[in-house]
Amino acid sequence: MKQRKLEILLEQVKGFDSPDVTLEQYATSAVLAAKMLHFAYMKGDITDTVYDLGCGTGILAIGAKLLGAKKVVGFDSDEKALEIARNNAKILGVDVEFICCEISEISGYAHTVVMNPPFGAQAKGSDRPFLLTALRTSDVTYSIHNYGSHDFIKKFINPAVITEWYKTSFQIKRIFKFHKKDVEQIEVEMYRIIRQ
Repeated sequence: MKQRKLEILLEQVKGFDSPDVTLEQYATSAVLAAKMLHFAYMKGDITDTVYDLGCGTGILAIGAKLLGAKKVVGFDSDEKALEIARNNAKILGVDVEFICCEISEISGYAHTVVMNPPFGAQAKGSDRPFLLTALRTSDVTYSIHNYGSHDFIKKFINPAVITEWYKTSFQIKRIFKFHKKDVEQIEVEMYRIIRQ
């Protein structure tokens, strides 16, 4: 499947009804989700089992299944978001398992983790449990982080290594009262991490 076709399909994914600022529930855009997933697909990493950590309304998990992953499991601590995710998967006609649990409770094994963890705007270091769980449960991780995180992530994940990373943009729509613009583009970094 071409990246543009995946993006068009993922535009059908419904976002949060009432996002929780403390959980940093910012929807991943179809453009960014398709970019990450197609990159992983071209690397041969959308195969076997894929986990989506902090899946929210399921855009990355659903996209992984659309690209042919054998089994996809999305994990989130917000049951309301998971209800939307299950409905999104049904609309797009894919079989994705969604599990409500805390990030530290995730077990099992996936070849690949895809995730857009909290950036730490509400609670510093909130991306760390996601990185630790990804490294514990998979061989390959694709993750989005604040621009300028490279040195920290490189040290934090050691002995795992960053094989590729690049700068891209993340679109944030006005969803909370403190937002000043209807849409804001922020710079982020996308990482491919391999467990050693």
